[in-house]
Formats: sequence, structure tokens, C-alpha cells
Amino acid sequence: MWKEFKAFIMTGNVIDFAVAVILAGAVGLVVNGFVNDIMMPIVGSFTGGIDFSDLQFVLATDEAGEVTNAIKWGSWITSIINLIIVGGVLFWMVKVKTKIDPPAKAAPSGPTQEDLLAEIRDLLKK
Repeated sequence: MWKEFKAFIMTGNVIDFAVAVILAGAVGLVVNGFVNDIMMPIVGSFTGGIDFSDLQFVLATDEAGEVTNAIKWGSWITSIINLIIVGGVLFWMVKVKTKIDPPAKAAPSGPTQEDLLAEIRDLLKK
């Protein structure tokens, strides 16, 4: 069982997938930093200095007036901006890869099985 597992892990697809997951995590951290530390302060300055992480609908408070339950819609907007940036980066990466390494063209297809059988039938008739 150990040999089968080792053979499975050492295949190219699993290694490629592991590298992709690690890189995706790193790209996610970079994009998060970009959105939280660069984009959101710029967006906040255009909206009168609003900090989006503080925007929320308060659902419940305790006796001291502290928020105990809230819908944090400002954080959700930040997540949407994050998604748009990640999507744009991925789109750009795919476009660049396609230009560098265009997809292989399909090999020209030969006659179908039906065409070959019809040809054999016609030859047998003669």
C-alpha cells in the first residue's frame, strides 16, 4: 500500500496540483494585502474617509451597548473587490500563457468508420 501511495504522490499531476495550491495561497495573500492596504484606503478617500471594515448592520447589542451580532457588509464589499482583482489577474495570466504557448491544433481527422464501411461495401458490389 505504501508503494502505491508513493507512486501516486510522485506522479506529475499531484506535484503540479500541490505547487498550484501553494502558489494560489501566496497570490491570495498578496491580493489581500493589495486590497486591504492599498485599494480600500483609496476607495475610502473617495467616499469621505469611510473605513469599509467598520461598515455593518447591527442586529443585537448587550446591556453595555457592545455589538454582539452584526452583518459586516463592508468586509463583504472588500471580499468582492478581492474576487474581482483575483479574477482579473487570472484572466491576464491565461491570456499571456495563451499568447506565449498557443493551444495545439487538433490533428486532421480521417474518414469516419461509416465512411470506411460504405467504401468497403461499394468495393464489394463491384
